[in-house]
Amino acid sequence: MLARLGGVLLALLFWTQSAWAVDIDGVRYWVSPEKTRVVLEVDRTLKHKVFTLSNPHRVVVDIIDGHLKGKLLASDLKSTPLTTVRSYDHGDKLRITWEVSEAVRTNSFQLAPSGERGQRLVIDLYSKKRPQKAVKTAAAQVQDKRDVVVAIDAGHGGEDPGAIGPGGLQEKKVVLAIAKELKRLIDREKGFRAELVRTGDYYISLRKRTTKARREFRADLFISIHADAFKDPRAKGASVWVLSERGASSSMGRWLANSENASDLIGGVGDSVKLDHKDGSVREILLDMSMHSSQTYGRDIASRIHKKIAGFAKMHKRHVEKAGFLVLKSPDMPSVLVETGFISNPDEARLLRTSRYQKKMANAIYGAVKEYFWNRPPDDSLIAYQKYRGYNSGGKRTYRVERGDTLSVIASRHGVSLGDLRKENAIKGDKIRVGQVLNIPAG
Repeated sequence: MLARLGGVLLALLFWTQSAWAVDIDGVRYWVSPEKTRVVLEVDRTLKHKVFTLSNPHRVVVDIIDGHLKGKLLASDLKSTPLTTVRSYDHGDKLRITWEVSEAVRTNSFQLAPSGERGQRLVIDLYSKKRPQKAVKTAAAQVQDKRDVVVAIDAGHGGEDPGAIGPGGLQEKKVVLAIAKELKRLIDREKGFRAELVRTGDYYISLRKRTTKARREFRADLFISIHADAFKDPRAKGASVWVLSERGASSSMGRWLANSENASDLIGGVGDSVKLDHKDGSVREILLDMSMHSSQTYGRDIASRIHKKIAGFAKMHKRHVEKAGFLVLKSPDMPSVLVETGFISNPDEARLLRTSRYQKKMANAIYGAVKEYFWNRPPDDSLIAYQKYRGYNSGGKRTYRVERGDTLSVIASRHGVSLGDLRKENAIKGDKIRVGQVLNIPAG
């Protein structure tokens, strides 16, 4: 009787420990230029502690009541700064230790289930080495005139595959291929330079994408490339989008924006910055003033891209659409989002899978970008120098007014004062008309 009771108690104790144990189902690694991400797939929320050791450099995570279900393979560490991995079961906790090739700082957080991903523990490793300062290219130094810089954002990446098409076709892979081809085309054009927001298979938060474009690249234009899906596989057509602060222009726009804006939940963002400031009304006024100009230029670029893509592809709508995409909310940089088609549509997925169609899409975007900046080059750029170094018979530069222009913007872009511009063209107020040719006074 006592033996039977002891067996029951032992079984109950084992069941209780198993019930409370946290199962680690697998580990994945993602490497980006700014960090290495370690993702542990777990079956519930957990208590953990992450710390670093030296001699040699190590990253250690202790997981209370953790249980490793699989094996930690050293082969998975290839192309990462992690050199070895091992685990120890201490009964009340599981310890996993990675040796790293250099000193790092860490940031860890848990992610709730989202999409097809379950509960996750994320550990980001950042190098303590100071990044080297970028060296100006020879092209950027030609006669002290800079390149026009285009930031190209391939959507999703890493933990977030984006939309999934027939045969497991992943959006993140398709759009990165298009982005790389677009960069190649832009870089071969003198006076232009393209920068990829992500260069490989890793995730960057939505806000960091635009921040990187503005602060690191100092981009003149931000283009985000996607290939989305819809619940109805009959949905088809490429589309071009600009930011709408007042709501989406269609129900499809609302659905797409909500889908894209949820990427941070899937890709894993534990250090998002909340944009809360004391002087909210002042900030809104300043943002509104700045965004009015950038959105005007963004609509112009978007229209040109839409026209180029429509030359060979089915379009979802006959016009540029609007929605509240978070990735387009940059106050001082024209931003455009291109949906290259619906990956959920079997016919369009078949096209998007091919290198030939990807190159067609990249070439269309490239043609529109080149056309736009030759019409509206930044005043200190090599393109502006090449365009305006020819003077009219009176020895003056000229500029043809386009939709969305204002006298103050034209004066600023050409490096002259508003008063001098008015005086040169005998303009008393601020009224100008599309197509009007203005003389630009010497700066």
